[in-house]
Amino acid sequence: MENNEEILTSKKFKFLPYNTGLPRLAIPEYGRNIQNMVDYCVEIPDKEERTVCAYGIIGVMRTLFPSYVGEGGDLKKFWDHLNIMARFELDIDFPCEVVTADTANPKPNPIPYGKGGLKFRHYGRSLENIIKIVADMEEGEEKTRLISMIAHQMKKLMLTHNPEGVDNAKILRDLRDYSDGKINLDPNKYILHDFQDITPQPKKKKGKRKKKGL
Repeated sequence: MENNEEILTSKKFKFLPYNTGLPRLAIPEYGRNIQNMVDYCVEIPDKEERTVCAYGIIGVMRTLFPSYVGEGGDLKKFWDHLNIMARFELDIDFPCEVVTADTANPKPNPIPYGKGGLKFRHYGRSLENIIKIVADMEEGEEKTRLISMIAHQMKKLMLTHNPEGVDNAKILRDLRDYSDGKINLDPNKYILHDFQDITPQPKKKKGKRKKKGL
């Protein structure tokens, strides 16, 4: 009988493969064994035999996950999963319409860009759209609070372009222009808060003291 050292050094000894070194599962809940069945089925050269194998796999999937069976015993979900696990390469006559590569991974719709130029580029289009929404709101406490938040946000954005300081009256005029005159605040009565730069400044390094001679 071989001892442990002989077993470990034997060329016949094979280590079990880790899942991390295997191809990624398309649908992990079915497990590696079902995926291996599907891979085998795809490679069967005869279409009739391949179809029989596919139906056998569906039977196993149905046994493992009976909750996936649809109304009246509908198995479409299993056939969809089978085609996905086969990487859409399974050439059989499916009993129902199944998901395809295009329908499983649809291309996202292009993001529509806003039409027209910005009145004030430093404020951005998002803020411009928000102002238009708030301007059409009914008068009340909520609208007043949102207008205050918008005006102060405009001041912060303006300060990023002109750190030396900004004109509060100009910000309120910009707000009026953005809202087509619906938000008209008197700069003599509506005061915007000042913002301080609280960015921590780097500490100055202390110079090394010269050693006094002995």
